[in-house]
Amino acid sequence: MKRALAISAVAAVSVLAALAALNGSARATYPGATNGRLAFGININGNTDVYTALPDGQGLRRLTTDPGFDACAAYSADGRRIAYCSGQGGGTIQIWTMKQNGTDKQQVTHGFGQAIFPDFSPDGNTIAFAAKVVGSSTRNIYVIGSDGTGVTQLTNAAGDNSYPAFSPDGSKIIFTSNRTGTRQVWLMNANGSDQTQLTFDAQPKDQVPDWSPDGSKIAYLADTHGIPDVTRSWGDIWVMNANGTNQHPITSGATFYGTAWSPDGTRIATLDLPTRTVYTLNAADGSDALAVHPGGLQFVPGWQPRGTGDGGDQGEDQG
Repeated sequence: MKRALAISAVAAVSVLAALAALNGSARATYPGATNGRLAFGININGNTDVYTALPDGQGLRRLTTDPGFDACAAYSADGRRIAYCSGQGGGTIQIWTMKQNGTDKQQVTHGFGQAIFPDFSPDGNTIAFAAKVVGSSTRNIYVIGSDGTGVTQLTNAAGDNSYPAFSPDGSKIIFTSNRTGTRQVWLMNANGSDQTQLTFDAQPKDQVPDWSPDGSKIAYLADTHGIPDVTRSWGDIWVMNANGTNQHPITSGATFYGTAWSPDGTRIATLDLPTRTVYTLNAADGSDALAVHPGGLQFVPGWQPRGTGDGGDQGEDQG
């Protein structure tokens, strides 16, 4: 049911606290791509839909209009399709896909108690996502054909396993897990084998890790504030080598939530959680933070690759 946002911004964030756990967008991007649009959820008048905008905030477009919750947007490697999580139809949140202009919406997953945080494989044939079965309070990572066939569970460790993202070459998946007691960044082969913990410090890791376009680095979110909130953590963006070495922050004292590396590798998109506004910043040192399109209560973005594969530049349909 829609309701006017006549309440204060603080109250609005409180109302949406449960949905904050659905901000995610861990996106693999690819060498040679240029920066397309950013896709992210915006809650306006009590309903969250997927919108896209150019990185400078121009050209805002609304892609979903159903009364359900729509967010968690992730682009395919050619920039032609978006995978997202949706509660349209009043049911449980599942994975859907649509063309980059919002047409041809198709439901991919069925029957899960909740399915969220999708990410396309580089060839576009497979989608990784986090889901919990009916009656469960924890999530595992699954893959499924982009046509909705062949679902396979990849993790089954105790605890919650979430936020999967394919490496640019498709051989690995980065994700987070609290199986050791504190949520950390993990790495596994794309078939689920060789699950390896990469971070070990005391700071919880949250939405969402992402690969640099060349696959050499991983960006992730560390709860540097120690805020005792079991639904989400926010803080500084850190970067490490893909093998877990050279872990270092690129921001200090921040209140960010999520990471989405730009296709050209120069910037990282994130969400400033207190203001619920999407920003982009310099991927090397966290400088030059720029708000994309202030307004509404926003969710973590995905970044569209352009100029790769058969996708190319699709004119108004893609740009």
